[in-house]
Amino acid sequence: MAYDACNTIIIEIDPELSAAEAHGMATGMLCINSQAASDTWLTELSFDKNSMTNETIETLSRFFEDTRDLLNNDEFEYDLFLPDANVPLAEQAEAVKNWCRGFLFGVGSVASDIPKNALEILKDIAEFTKLDDNVDGEEDEHALMEITEYLRSAALLLRDELGSDSNNMSALPQNGE
Repeated sequence: MAYDACNTIIIEIDPELSAAEAHGMATGMLCINSQAASDTWLTELSFDKNSMTNETIETLSRFFEDTRDLLNNDEFEYDLFLPDANVPLAEQAEAVKNWCRGFLFGVGSVASDIPKNALEILKDIAEFTKLDDNVDGEEDEHALMEITEYLRSAALLLRDELGSDSNNMSALPQNGE
């Protein structure tokens, strides 16, 4: 799904949210519990499923499942869901900040006990929520690309670190619960 199309759907439901933030939240939840249900994610997004069409629910659920598939793929195809490179750099930076906020919320909504080494990575991600979105030029573009790659790698590392922690998994709701 294209970023703009997904963002339009999400903004129609909640103008305070973006596709980047929703994706970050899905990623955070799935890093802790690879079996998390899309219904749980929709609830955490504060979406009232009764106010959405079946098509919207199906589209967002498919988006969540695609995120799960990419995150669990051994081919390392997972990437942050952000606007295309042709979007102004300031909007890209804002999307990265939103993704980070969503990721932290997603992790926090399902994690019970986070190991110290994972906390350090989460602190880094929290710092990225403070990115200056007054960016322009090739140097800022390169820096944003490096941050995005760091976040992608961090998500995969945290998936391995937190998802395998049986203390976290035991308290988490499973699909259908």
